[in-house]
Amino acid sequence: MTTQKMPNTDLAGWLDRSGISRKELARRVKTAAQACGQPHITPDATTVRRWLDGDHPRPPVPEILADVFSACAGYRVTTYDLGFGESAAAERSLDYNSSFATTVEAVADLGRADVDRRKFLAAAPFAAVAAVGPSRDWLLNTLDQQPEPGPRVRLEDVTAVKNMFGEFQRMDVLQGGGSGRLILAKYMNAHVFPLLRRTYTDEVHKALCEAAAEQTYLLGWMAYDSGEHGTAQRYLIQSLRLAEESKNAALGAHVLAGMADQATLLGNPTEGRRLAQTGRAGLGRNTSAACLADLWALEARALAKLGEKTEAARAVTQSEAAYSRVRLADEQEWAAFIDPAYLHGEHANTFRDLGQAQTAEVHARQSIDHARKQRRARRGAMSQAALAVSHLQRRDLESAHAAGIRTLSLSRQVKSSRCVEAVQDLQRRMEPFGNHRLIADFNERARDLMTAA
Repeated sequence: MTTQKMPNTDLAGWLDRSGISRKELARRVKTAAQACGQPHITPDATTVRRWLDGDHPRPPVPEILADVFSACAGYRVTTYDLGFGESAAAERSLDYNSSFATTVEAVADLGRADVDRRKFLAAAPFAAVAAVGPSRDWLLNTLDQQPEPGPRVRLEDVTAVKNMFGEFQRMDVLQGGGSGRLILAKYMNAHVFPLLRRTYTDEVHKALCEAAAEQTYLLGWMAYDSGEHGTAQRYLIQSLRLAEESKNAALGAHVLAGMADQATLLGNPTEGRRLAQTGRAGLGRNTSAACLADLWALEARALAKLGEKTEAARAVTQSEAAYSRVRLADEQEWAAFIDPAYLHGEHANTFRDLGQAQTAEVHARQSIDHARKQRRARRGAMSQAALAVSHLQRRDLESAHAAGIRTLSLSRQVKSSRCVEAVQDLQRRMEPFGNHRLIADFNERARDLMTAA
């Protein structure tokens, strides 16, 4: 018994909305297929009729159709919108594509799926080796892609986008990545990605790609802070490609710092170190002392995980030396969070992993003091957790318990999976102390936070 095909009313609706004929749609699909190296895709008006009747074309035709209709509409249309189900956006967004136009469509697909909370994206895995190609290409390539035709973008449009970045970054720093990510993704889908498809002067093109890279990075960082590492990785790769297009070396190095942080966190410190080193190699002299300080700090974190005590301590020293050269007026807005609260917190974790409890405590307390003054609960929580571990390493349960309670209090103030993970790590480190009353009390108090997470 054969299953009767159902007409594709979604595709028909978009064809009517676009105002183009079946023959013209076939021509545009053929042209787009040739441009992306698929010359064997040669549809005609009859092929389009079969699609409308319910035939499901083989990949990558649905993705090409989505790109064609997106160009007509001026905003992202997905394979899902066209009645063809989910696309391979999760995999396409792992690619560091030499084509700027393809990059725009990949990041737009990703943003649309993120807003719609598609199941395939939530389940997207972190690919351990996916950063190898992007980091290499960012360092070596100089690309000259031309934008798609359309209404011209002005510098005033780019300024409006950059002004919004500061607001979203402050939301992330003060409230955690879980607070504003979907709002930012909706803003990007509605106001930023459509601009990337238009024409502009070279100056505007670079400025727009820089602004888009900043906000795409922030989306990735917010996903990272929410524990969605597969989604985060895909945003970061596309952000790196946009940063290259902007010719902003410091921004690209900043994105690599985020990728290094993620790789080390997920158990691949060798890759984390390599990414941090690549960022430093591409940064250039006197470009961003804050970014350099961050890259050294993250290399130190990776080295500590690898047990390289001398090299890790040297990297911390290099980070501190770089930060001493920071001039805030010369730094870009995305570097605002690279400050003593952040850096001392990272150094505390480095020395914690090296088992140097006293040095870890010194850095943790400095981070906590700065975070308190800035009302940064997330940073304060993670540094309180590092302080608690330093007390555990010296078997001071009273002090560890007190710092642990402060960790819980601060963690409840933000939506951040990293704070939850810091609490879970603290609980694991408390296990060797058995059923001591302070350990039992901490675990009881942590139960509500764990349940909510």
